[in-house]
Amino acid sequence: MSDSRAPSYGRFGTFGGVFTPCTLTILGVIMFLRFGQVVGNAGLWSAIGIVLLAKAITTITAFSVSAIATNTELRGGGAYYMISRSLGVEFGGSIGLVFFLAQAGSVALYVIGFTEALVATVPALQGWPISVASVVNALVFLCVFVGAGWTIRLQYVILAILTLALLSFAVGGVMRFDVEVFQGNLAPGYASGQSLFTMFALFFPAATGIMAGANLSGDLKDPARSIPRGTLVSIGVTGLIYVGMGVLLAGVEERTFLQSSNMAVRDAAAFPALITAGIFAATLSSAIGSMMGAPRILQALARDGIFKSLLVFSKGKGENQEPRNAIILTFLIAEAGILIGTLDLIAPIITMFFMVTYGYLNFATFRESYSRNPSYRPTFRYAHWTLALAGGVACAAVMLLISPGWAMASAALMFALHRFISKQKIRTTWGDVRSGAAYERARKELRRLEHEHYHPKNWRPAILAFSGAVARRPRTAIYANWLCAGRGILSLGQVIPGDVEDLVERRRGQEKALRKVIQKLGVDAFPAVVVSNDRQRGIEALVQCHGLGGLRPNSVMGDWIRDGDNAENYVHALRRVSMLGQSLLLFSSQVDPDSDPHEVPTGTVDVWWRGKENGSLMVLLAHMLVQNADWRGRHVRLLRVVNNEAALEETERHLKDLVQRARIEARVQVVVSDSTVHAIHEVSRDAAVVFLGFKVPDEDSGAPGFVEANDALVGGLRTVFLVNSAGDASLDV
Repeated sequence: MSDSRAPSYGRFGTFGGVFTPCTLTILGVIMFLRFGQVVGNAGLWSAIGIVLLAKAITTITAFSVSAIATNTELRGGGAYYMISRSLGVEFGGSIGLVFFLAQAGSVALYVIGFTEALVATVPALQGWPISVASVVNALVFLCVFVGAGWTIRLQYVILAILTLALLSFAVGGVMRFDVEVFQGNLAPGYASGQSLFTMFALFFPAATGIMAGANLSGDLKDPARSIPRGTLVSIGVTGLIYVGMGVLLAGVEERTFLQSSNMAVRDAAAFPALITAGIFAATLSSAIGSMMGAPRILQALARDGIFKSLLVFSKGKGENQEPRNAIILTFLIAEAGILIGTLDLIAPIITMFFMVTYGYLNFATFRESYSRNPSYRPTFRYAHWTLALAGGVACAAVMLLISPGWAMASAALMFALHRFISKQKIRTTWGDVRSGAAYERARKELRRLEHEHYHPKNWRPAILAFSGAVARRPRTAIYANWLCAGRGILSLGQVIPGDVEDLVERRRGQEKALRKVIQKLGVDAFPAVVVSNDRQRGIEALVQCHGLGGLRPNSVMGDWIRDGDNAENYVHALRRVSMLGQSLLLFSSQVDPDSDPHEVPTGTVDVWWRGKENGSLMVLLAHMLVQNADWRGRHVRLLRVVNNEAALEETERHLKDLVQRARIEARVQVVVSDSTVHAIHEVSRDAAVVFLGFKVPDEDSGAPGFVEANDALVGGLRTVFLVNSAGDASLDV
């Protein structure tokens, strides 16, 4: 998967590329057509509270956006690019699609607002609202389809008209201001079905224009400089305008009129015609801004190849790579919204989508900062992880307060998209914060493990398996992985005989090849390759040095050998590894080497008990083995040989008590026999796996005799683990 490379032609500066589109989107349809309803229902104090809460959320989000924008080379795609490069492709892809839909839906929102104002001004059009909205949507589409450069220049004219409209309202509001009316509008007085949260949901889309500049990130001369400055100044200026407008609305119109009229702002103005022009300009510019931003998000998403069906939208036309195909799709989605929705229906849905996006942006900044990744060095200094976390929590809380149903639906949609992308196993060529966050968590947990006293209750298998040529003998690695059962750590060790100076490149190549084999086998393992002039010393070096802190190996696994001529060296190696405090797991398999190594054999998992010295570890390993999904249904049997009937009942009772105290499901069976080897062969002939304990022979014991005796023991069985415990595993916990 390639990195998103939306061209950055550097056409626009801070004022034209960020401040103007942000301001025009914020001072749009909600301000002229719905803010009067917010003041009329919530009262002035609560209305100001709504404005301040919305601005607080968007300001924190702007801080987060600024931090990310000043920490990386920002290409096209706005919020999608920021999140995907911070949190990874799963989060970026899911939020990119949702944010595109939110921006495309915003086009419908602003076009419907424009149509309401036009129909109110020209009564002859009252019977054709959908037709009028469709025509306006087509005109917005054509403006953007021509190119972003022309549209940006048009916004300067719209900004001038909007400024005159606001001055007209301010003059009219001051002239008509009535103290008694003002006092009557201070406290809340909600109409039927309305509440503080419905008013917040209605107003919040007015604050969502903060991403209008970031959405054009690929077209800015200096995104790292323009996005923070332009966005924050726009938030401050528009916040003052909304507070001032709220004060004037509360002082010039009665509550009932504010609640019922969409034209309260126009009726209060000194020159109503300028308000009408301002409404047209603001709603049209907001629609144009969303029509410009949404396709660029989709184009960046498509260029990353996350959704193969969207590749057609990755193409750009002309020198500036205008996303024409994506513009067409945005137009169609907006048209669908016009056909099925109204302003009051679309606004809360868009609020949820924007809240999700803002929450993710804050979470991305929190993860970047909290992970203490050395690469996180934003030049914007006002973002802190506590602030970003507060912003993310605030977004989630507000979503639940506004509409628990829509909040849950949004969360379900994000979860479904995340799971879908995760299953695609997409490989990216960019780094993200996940590795840094994982590193920081691992670092802290390793330090905690290092300082905490080890307790057998916390024992987990940490296996260093020597399997030789893994590609030719994969069964050892697969069984070692099964023993870990997703709860332990497995490393595959390999010793290359020779001199380090001569074999540096070969070691690197072998480690790379081992990683490929690990991936091919589907095991969760780490490669561990060393070069040594002596194989035994190489094994000892790996055992002593591999791992870190509490994640060092506690068990060494290797194949059982049947080479009597090499018995001395083999036993000597076992002694040295045992002296280093490692449990020993010797693996013997007489299954057809050409059969599928992943195939789970039929039969039971047998543990032959001869005391706690090795028995506790064998029972735990058998228990771990059957925890694998593929091994479920295989029963563990705890077996023991006694040489007379008199000991049978007491031994059986002892084993049952042992199983009960260990809280492990196992069947107990006691076998009466004069020959332990014969009994094991007879009872476990058809077992899937057999665990047998052994003792490492001392220096005075004969190595050939040890190999011969154990070879006779495992010879009649399919798959065997010979286990020698270091004593760090216990069932009595």
